[in-house]
Amino acid sequence: MSLAGFQDRIRSAAERGTPLCLRGGGSKDFYGNQPRGELLDTRAYAGIVDYEPSELVLTARCGTPLAQVEQALAERGQCLPFEPPHFGAATFGGCIAAGLSGPRRAAAGALRDFVLGVKLVDGKGRALSFGGQVMKNVAGYDVSRLVAGSLGTLGLIAEASLKVLPRPASETTLQLEMPQERALEALNRWAGQPLAISATAWFDGLLSVRLSGAAVAVKSAAATIGGAELADAGAFWAAIREHTHPFFSCSTLWRLAVPSVTPALALPGAQLVEWAGGLRWLAAGAATEVREAARRAGGHATLFRAPAKPAGAFAPLSPVLARLHRALKSTFDPAGILNPGRLYPEL
Repeated sequence: MSLAGFQDRIRSAAERGTPLCLRGGGSKDFYGNQPRGELLDTRAYAGIVDYEPSELVLTARCGTPLAQVEQALAERGQCLPFEPPHFGAATFGGCIAAGLSGPRRAAAGALRDFVLGVKLVDGKGRALSFGGQVMKNVAGYDVSRLVAGSLGTLGLIAEASLKVLPRPASETTLQLEMPQERALEALNRWAGQPLAISATAWFDGLLSVRLSGAAVAVKSAAATIGGAELADAGAFWAAIREHTHPFFSCSTLWRLAVPSVTPALALPGAQLVEWAGGLRWLAAGAATEVREAARRAGGHATLFRAPAKPAGAFAPLSPVLARLHRALKSTFDPAGILNPGRLYPEL
C-alpha cells in the first residue's frame, strides 16, 4: 500500500466512524489493551528510505522489518542504541509505536530520545511531518517523540528518522553472586563512578553486568567490579531482551518502573531487576497491591502480559494527565478510530 492508500483508508474509516487496528507484524499485540477494529496492515509500506552512516541517521518506512534495519546498521558497524526487543516479526513502525527499550536503555537512553522526525498520517487522513533528520531541528512541540509509545492512537507512523550509534569496540559481561539488596546497593554505587556499564540484570541471586566501550575502559571497569566472565554473553542478553529467559515463562508479567534507589520490593512472586534497579519485572501479583507498591516508590506499574487485562494494562491516569490525553487524542484523531482503547479504555 502507498502512503496515499493509507490516507484514503483512514479518511474513509473516519467518515464511517469505523475503528481501525493499525498493525505491523503483530509482535506487540499482547502489549497494552486488546487491539480492536478493522485491520490496517502496514507491512506493505516498507523499505529503508535513507541511511547516512557518516551522519548516524537512518530513515525507514513503517512496514520495514526491524531485523532488516538492524542488519543494515550492523554491516556498517552501527546499531540502534536503545536495543529494542522484537518479540517476533517486529516492524520499524511498530517498534516506535510501542516505545519499548531493551537492556541498554539505562546507559544509552530510551527509544524516544533517538527519534529525530516522523511522517504521520493522522485520524483525518492527513500526512503530517514533524522533526527532521538532525538533532538541532527539534523545536517547539516535539510530536515526533510524542508518538513514540503511543501505540498508534495518535496516527499511523508512516516513516521515521532515528539517530544511530557505532557498535562498542569492546564488550564483556561479568557475573557476581549476591542477594537483591546487595545488588541494588552495588548498582547504585557503580552508577556514581565512570564505569563502562551498558546493561545489568539481577535474578535469583545472580547479578550480570555488561561492560561496553573502548577496550581500556572495559578492562578498567572489569577490574573494579570483579566477578566471573560470562562466555555466551550475547545469547544471555538476547534472552533478557526478547523475554526467552526462563524467568519470563510466567503467564502474568508486571513491569514496574521505579527510582533506581528503591529498596527490594516486598511483593509475592519472582523478580528480575534491570536498568541498575530502575526496572523491576514481577511474575504474577494482584493489580491493587502491585500498583500501590510502585506508587509508594514514586513509580508506576504496567500489566505487561496477562491472559486478560480487565482493569487495563497501564496505571490509571491522574485527572490532569487524563485531560491532556483526551485533548491530544481529539486533536490527532477526532473521530476516535485509530487503535481505540489500546492505551486506555476511554481513549
